[in-house]
Parts: sequence; structure tokens; C-alpha cells
Amino acid sequence: MENSTEVMSFVLAAYGNIGEVKYLYFSIMLLWYISICVANTILIVVIYMDGRLHEPMYILLCNLFVNEIGASTSMYPLLLSQMFSDTHEVTLPWCFLQMGYIYTSTSIEFCSLAAMAYDRYVSICYPLHYNVIMNTGRVGMIILLIWMYSFGNFIFSFSVVIRLTFCGNVIDKVFCDYHLIIKLACSVSILNNISDLLFAFVTIVIPFSLISVSYIKILTVCLNTSKENTQKAITTCTPQIVSVSNLFIGCMFHLVDSRLDVALVPDKVRIILSVYLLICQPMITPFMQFYLLKIRQSCKRFLFNRK
Repeated sequence: MENSTEVMSFVLAAYGNIGEVKYLYFSIMLLWYISICVANTILIVVIYMDGRLHEPMYILLCNLFVNEIGASTSMYPLLLSQMFSDTHEVTLPWCFLQMGYIYTSTSIEFCSLAAMAYDRYVSICYPLHYNVIMNTGRVGMIILLIWMYSFGNFIFSFSVVIRLTFCGNVIDKVFCDYHLIIKLACSVSILNNISDLLFAFVTIVIPFSLISVSYIKILTVCLNTSKENTQKAITTCTPQIVSVSNLFIGCMFHLVDSRLDVALVPDKVRIILSVYLLICQPMITPFMQFYLLKIRQSCKRFLFNRK
């Protein structure tokens, strides 16, 4: 056990020694990261360039795409650099920065999807009042509140961790994990132990509850309307429902891996499940939007027929 004053960096032990196959892994992960950035950036540019997409739903989508790029950037550059490291060490400031980036992005993701669920609820349940309730100014305020709420959530959790002294420095993951970092502290209070659960509650449970209520109300309206209107509602809501479901599953993988002993699960499978969210979600979000007719048409005009 190390003296707390000597812990200046953490070791990401999950990397291990992967030998020459690291070049293959590096190439795959680099290509995936570039693909994520390109896919999300293209949709941001398409929405910005096409005036027909300057609507609340697509503005909220742009916010989501920006966050996908940010969330990916919080992990992939460090992950790629660690593949060629012999020690797999990360300094405390960089570890805290990555942790803050990942957790804040997760909160922004859930809150953005909650805002989009509310937008669909207003559009489907109160179509005549939609333009009044969801005007551009209000959407801008919603996006600002999403970011402020998410930063506030993490600042509370970070204030708990920053004051800790550490008696160990080995993290059994490929990225800096909040709960595992707390477990390395020399002494842990009750607040330290439950701080990540509190963060999960305000980050996941509250937005997910709002999302669930919105879609339940949408479903109720759809059951009492025509098949044509129901089909339109399903078409516009499906990409968001898929994103929410995948996000929730990814968070459950992460929480289970961090808090429970999963010794029966092979190490490689456990590592993949722990980063599942940051591998799949940033790519699922943009590609699911091609389910929307307006997005498909705008992308075709932008990529193949600029006139």
C-alpha cells in the first residue's frame, strides 16, 4: 500500500500486455473514433445548412450530436495512447479530467433525450400550441439548462473526490472510473460511498422518469387517434426510443461492472461491456436519425445534389 502523498498517478490495469495485436486494436479504434466524429459532424452541418431543419427537434438533435463527439473525445484519445504505453499510467489531473468529461457527457445525453421526449410529447399531444410552447428561444434555454444541470451534477460529485487522499493507484478499467477511484481512498465517508449513487439518481433516474412519462402520454394519445397519425408518431419517436434504450443498457453495464464482483465474466468481455456505452452510443445516435425522412432527404441533397 502506497503512502497517500506519493500517489501522483493511477494505473489503468485492464489494458494488460496485449503484445503485437495492439497495432490491430489501435487501427480499429482509431477508425471507429474518426467514423464517429465524421458521422456526427456531417449531420450537424446538414442541419445547419438546411433551413427546413431549423426546427426544435433538429436543434436538440444538433446538441446531441455535439455531445456524442465530446463523449467520444473523452475516452478514445487516452485509450489510443495507452495502447502503446508500458506502464498505463495516467496523472491525477488527466484522470479527473477524463472522469469529469465522461460523466458530464452522460448527464447531457440523458437530459437531451428527455428534452427531445418532451418536444415529441408537445408536438403529438398539443400540435396546435407546439410553435408557441417550443419556440427557438425556449429551445435555446432548454439546451443551456441541460448543460448547466449536467455540469452542476458533476461539480457536486467532483467536490467529494478532489478532497480525498489515496493509498492505492490501480484501477481495473481502461478509463478512470468514479467508484473505483473512491475505493482507492485512504478513508471514505458515507457521503463518499453514496455520492456516485446520488450522481446516478440525478443523472439517470430523474431524466429517465421524465422520458418514460412523456412516451407513456404519447402512447395514450396514439391509442385514441388514427392509424396514420400513430404511424407518424412512431416514425418520429423511434430513433429517440432506441437511443434511450441503448443508453440505459450501457449505463447498467457500467454500474454493474463497477460495483459488483463479476469474476465469472471473462476479462475481455467485461472490458467491452464497461466501454459499450462509449463505443456504440455515439454511432447509434447519428445513424438512427436516417430513419427520419427529412434527415434522409437533406443528407441526399447535401451529399449528392448541392443544387
